Amino acid sequence: MLAQLADVNSDEAGCRALTVPLDAAGDSLAWLSAQPQRPQFWWQHRSGHEQVALCGAIARYQTLYQAEQACRRLPANWRIWGGNRFEAANSFFFLPRLMWRRDRRGDRLTLFLYSERSLREDAQLAARFLRQLQPPQPLPPLAANLQRRVCQPEQAEWHQRVETALATIASGVLEKVVLARSADLFWDRPLPPEALLAASRRVNPRCYQVMLRPDNESALVCASPERLWLRQQNELLTEALAGTVGCDSQPAVAQQQAQWLLQDRKNLRENGLVVEDICQRLRRMVSGLEVMPVELVRLRNLQHLRRRIHGELRSRSDALCLQRLQPTAAVAGLPRAAARAFLQRHERLSRDWYAGSLGFISRQKSEFCVTLRCAWLSGERVRLYGGAGIVAGSDPLLEWQETENKMAALAALLPVAAPAPADQRKAQTPLPAAAAPAD
Repeated sequence: MLAQLADVNSDEAGCRALTVPLDAAGDSLAWLSAQPQRPQFWWQHRSGHEQVALCGAIARYQTLYQAEQACRRLPANWRIWGGNRFEAANSFFFLPRLMWRRDRRGDRLTLFLYSERSLREDAQLAARFLRQLQPPQPLPPLAANLQRRVCQPEQAEWHQRVETALATIASGVLEKVVLARSADLFWDRPLPPEALLAASRRVNPRCYQVMLRPDNESALVCASPERLWLRQQNELLTEALAGTVGCDSQPAVAQQQAQWLLQDRKNLRENGLVVEDICQRLRRMVSGLEVMPVELVRLRNLQHLRRRIHGELRSRSDALCLQRLQPTAAVAGLPRAAARAFLQRHERLSRDWYAGSLGFISRQKSEFCVTLRCAWLSGERVRLYGGAGIVAGSDPLLEWQETENKMAALAALLPVAAPAPADQRKAQTPLPAAAAPAD
């Protein structure tokens, strides 16, 4: 690549991509872990057919709208990567300097050049960037000693919030509201986010596996089963993932749970409410809207109901897709405005990246997953999030257990299990096979 850069001699604005194949490719995550440049982003599609490792930034953007405007000046297949926090006005996107991509075509490394002033100057910056690259190293161990666990809210306060939500639902103001909680795990040393992601990709199949590392101090790790949207040219695909039951390790029991979920009126109604909300919000921007039959998504410890939704965009705009689709009713509630107002008054929790979205945009295509089953690593702290959909008839104890189950997607991979206070041990025992917590 350095030889190719030496041939870039244009003093005008422009862009160029230099690609080399990787014949004896190793683990792109281990390679990324060894690199000193920030930001970094690692993405594996939930289908498993694509892995992308990115490091360094040519440009950064604070909103999806800014990133979308920048895409208009780039080749149609160049991607800008990043994500949106729960409050989508606060985002982080970047045009990467270097990309390792693995797909059906094999492994290849691509260096991106872009300048609005002089392509030669950017080639010189890219050459310095390449000289700083390090050879891959084995991933560091996921080893530390747990010091303490702090829940927000604690279980008694959670019970009160669920009861307040149920009273509001009974009054007719809400049909559903999704309450979230967090668990902060404090360790005696920082945990490497790449090691947590590597453990997650081994045991959490059929999930988007994502790491966003914006700086040296913090990182987001996510193992999400849910797509927010996929756009290919003007074709739009989204989905309603709502309605949940456990997934027992014994296949016969898991099958019984699945059959129960597919026939349970409460969970089917919950999924139907999310479908109705998505269709209503897309009605004016999409033609030919089509809802697929309900299907089952089976993960390591949970099973979900899903309906896929398809349509044709009248006007191609990822910023508008974000505005209409985030947050979905599956992570906020219904009616959406009333649910968000309730959360602002009563949740008293900064969701930050939780229930936001991660992915990429380009002129050709965009795809985002919902930031669920995620951990925010900052220094010696690992913050886990979990949410539960509260509807009429919800039980606070079962909803607490549902959030525990969702946080377990990553918590179970950490060095030791977080100790439960004595008054919570009963709540954290496994649910019976027939139990069906909401969302």
